[in-house]
Amino acid sequence: MRHVLDVNDVFLFLIHHGEAVGPELDPRRPLSPRGHVQAERVAADAASRGARPLVVWHSGKLRAKQTAEAFWRACNPLAEFAATRDVQPDDPPQRIRDRLRAESRDVAIAGHFPHLPRLVALLVGGVENFPPHGMVALATDDEGTTWREVWRIGT
Repeated sequence: MRHVLDVNDVFLFLIHHGEAVGPELDPRRPLSPRGHVQAERVAADAASRGARPLVVWHSGKLRAKQTAEAFWRACNPLAEFAATRDVQPDDPPQRIRDRLRAESRDVAIAGHFPHLPRLVALLVGGVENFPPHGMVALATDDEGTTWREVWRIGT
């Protein structure tokens, strides 16, 4: 698999949030100390592979926002950063797929299971396979009609 990004492609970086504390410790479920390390490590690895999204979206849940912040800082602190709809754990992946077809910028999305594995399966076909607390980089050269996996990072 290639590790160098092609400047003619549009990229989608899908990031599963780092490990969160349990709801009994904090109902907002922020990242645990280990989760912060995971998020920083994945973000640094992505940056070293050339990830430079112009947009960084997250679900609005604290653990996804904290993970997105690590990615944003490491990869492109000048990128647009915002919570967005259609990336909650049980949202249908077709919604974000359809939104991505209108997007010409490289996008990073920090989200959740089972949404992320379902989205990857929808975009590239195959089984719902996603590295827990890791990320998958996809690329398209036909305005989001078809996607291919470029690389993945596990924790």
